[in-house]
Amino acid sequence: MSALTVRQVRNRFLVLHGLRWLPVGLLVPVMILLMRERGLTLAQIGLVTAVQGLVVLALELPTGGLADAVGRRRLLLVASTVNLASGALLVVADSFALLVVVWLLQGVYRALESGPLESWYVDSTLAADPEATYERGLGHSGTVGGVAIGAGALLGGGLVTLGPVGPVSALTLPVLVALTLQLVALVAIWALLVEPRPAAGARALRASIAETPRMIGQAVGLLRRSRVLLALVAVEVFWGFGMVTFESLLPVRLAEVVGDPDRAAALLGPAGSVAWLASAAGAALTPLLLRWWGAAPSAALLRILQGLAVLGMGLFAGPLGVLVAYLACYGVHGASNPLHMGLLHRQVDGPYRTSVISLNSMVAMPAGALGGIALTALADATSVSTAMLVGAGVLAVAAPLYLPAWRAARRAPSAPVAPATAPAAETPATGQEAQPAEDPTRRTVDRGAEWV
Repeated sequence: MSALTVRQVRNRFLVLHGLRWLPVGLLVPVMILLMRERGLTLAQIGLVTAVQGLVVLALELPTGGLADAVGRRRLLLVASTVNLASGALLVVADSFALLVVVWLLQGVYRALESGPLESWYVDSTLAADPEATYERGLGHSGTVGGVAIGAGALLGGGLVTLGPVGPVSALTLPVLVALTLQLVALVAIWALLVEPRPAAGARALRASIAETPRMIGQAVGLLRRSRVLLALVAVEVFWGFGMVTFESLLPVRLAEVVGDPDRAAALLGPAGSVAWLASAAGAALTPLLLRWWGAAPSAALLRILQGLAVLGMGLFAGPLGVLVAYLACYGVHGASNPLHMGLLHRQVDGPYRTSVISLNSMVAMPAGALGGIALTALADATSVSTAMLVGAGVLAVAAPLYLPAWRAARRAPSAPVAPATAPAAETPATGQEAQPAEDPTRRTVDRGAEWV
């Protein structure tokens, strides 16, 4: 049994999750404008941000397997340290090359931190009570994350209005505050995240690193054996490509509609805050969607609705219509993420959970990098509206990929792909993975019709 209760695990998870996203909220309203202030063109910004996705592509699986091997707490502490280094460099970065390094470090951070906290929450919850459900906590994390980003965006916009403070420009001030909050988050991870202590010493570390490739192979093996898991991970390819429309193109689109970049920037501060509050509200609806339609049908419907919202952002002629569609897009986004992640978690148990989550994240980041390059180039060649219409179609076309999860749930709602007690083994003679054995003691939860 875990030393923490289910409630304590959930509360610590939500606190850490909120501290992870609050600094991000501070940077959301200013990041694009800050890079423009530092002399970058829109095309250069697309290339700089693409670096993060390429780094994640290279490191996501190795770092995910490393988290499962050496422990989630240790890896999150390392990730937070890298994040601090990236934020400190962003304060002074004033060239294309330095900003590339900033985003390269962000890619390392994202690869390191993707999955360990959520996996710790799920496994610690089950350790405290094998009959406990964790979907509610995942839904609450979406609410907490949305509120944290919304509050951070509101605070960031307020800091910008203060104007320059001494040698610090108005757009740099939120970066300094975010840096302070990132330090607080690191201390909180050290104090609150409790897990069985991994073996210490250089020999144990080398053994853990040597274990990482095997765990990666096990996670990739799950994709080969499960059409459901493969389809769920494929959803992230379309989402990663299409998210560029509401993360990067929306400020440009709003500036077009308003006719004044400064006024558009002033609108984006409070609009971004409200958007993330809408995302939090959407996440709060997750239990209702599960009860009404089930996870997979709800997730599929929400992908279509998100595509329609982006369509509105690209077609509406007035700023009010664009902003309403923007808020709707984020509301749908907040509701779809817990559903998608819940479906993903149902496909794997035990020590390979973080590796599978890393697979999911791994495909989203490079797809986002590709979308950033392709859609910004399309916007320059045609129009921002055209690029947004293409992105909307890409988002909506992912909906049918939830059908395998829905069909599998109708046959056996709780059947896992790989139980924690019997992971797939590699056959020494052939190098092929053997099929996992079913664990009759594992917990089952009726998800109805059966995660982003």
